Amino acid sequence: MINYHAFFNQQLQALKTEGRYRTFANLERQVGCAPYALWHKPNGETKSVVVWCSNDYLSMSHHPDVIQAFQDAATLYGVGSGGTRNISGTARLHVKLEQTLADLHDKESALVFTSGYTANEASLSALGEGLPDCVFFSDEKNHASMIQGIRHSRAEKFVFRHNDMDDLRQKLASVDPRRPKVIAFVSLYSMDGDIAPLKQICDLAKEFNALTYLDEVHAVGIYGPKGNGLAAEQGLLDRIDIIQGNFAKAYGVVGGYITGSKALVDFVRSHASGFIFTTSLPPAIAAAALKSIEVLKADPSYRQRLRQNADYLKNALRKTQLNFIDSPSHIVPVVVGDAHLCQEVATRLLNDFQIYAQPINYPTVPKGQERLRLTVTPAHTKEMIDQLVEALDIIETQENSKQAA
Repeated sequence: MINYHAFFNQQLQALKTEGRYRTFANLERQVGCAPYALWHKPNGETKSVVVWCSNDYLSMSHHPDVIQAFQDAATLYGVGSGGTRNISGTARLHVKLEQTLADLHDKESALVFTSGYTANEASLSALGEGLPDCVFFSDEKNHASMIQGIRHSRAEKFVFRHNDMDDLRQKLASVDPRRPKVIAFVSLYSMDGDIAPLKQICDLAKEFNALTYLDEVHAVGIYGPKGNGLAAEQGLLDRIDIIQGNFAKAYGVVGGYITGSKALVDFVRSHASGFIFTTSLPPAIAAAALKSIEVLKADPSYRQRLRQNADYLKNALRKTQLNFIDSPSHIVPVVVGDAHLCQEVATRLLNDFQIYAQPINYPTVPKGQERLRLTVTPAHTKEMIDQLVEALDIIETQENSKQAA
């Protein structure tokens, strides 16, 4: 008979042996102090550290107007929503937020979910289950939530090589033209920082009569004339059938959404179990998201400062021998290539230089591609960027010396 506790311990030990066991830093992010945070060490001490891996890309979670909107709504409506959207959980602010999102992406309708993960999983699952004899075409580097949604739909799928339009074309051409098709892809891939060939995908979708499902999670708020994403920046909003985004990155809150035609969004609303059976976002969260969208639509300076800092960071890294991906986006991965070494580099950054950058390993990235995923914000200074690059350079030099000895 199985010894359950022994099994769990064996599996955890295997992760530790491979260097993939994940530990979390106990951080206290305080309003007005970004990008600093207090690190609560296991021995009870606290130390101020600079955070270099936050998805709060524009520090909007600390914006005074966003905080005030949250507080005002919580005072007025309480801290919970009261139920699912079907059972008293649809608040006026949910409706207003969905109207704002539809307008942001030039779509007829929108639907809000409790997270970006849920938005992807529930929407893709509903589409795959509902469209008769549906077939998905999924980029090999799509997010886990997209993969799970497609898997749960039980629809047939083809996985095309990352951003490879010849491979996508070949796979589209192999399928009966009468079958419903959905091309699922991401505008900005968060581990490499690269950008999808949006226009070419739209061209193929038109040629083969496929729906386009675009994840803009890491692009909304940052790209586009109103922070409305890379599809908007490239003038392609009218060619994307479904745009998915969330509030937990550039908007600094939490929650996810889809936008599209009225009929398509209503279909997902009516069929997606991840929407139907989940308690809705608290109205205070919706109020904070609305305010964050409003601020970023009106003030492009946040986006401009982020890009300037990202360019400064990449320029500094180019002067070193560090192995980093020179991406066209604000995400800057430094590839270490070994799970144990990646953890060691992150530990040394934290202990020796008071710099926090969480190691990224398998299954988030392939084995041998372990990395530090650096995310600069408008709140980082040039001095902080210089200190980070110098610390990484020192650690790499010392590790190379160890290996040579």
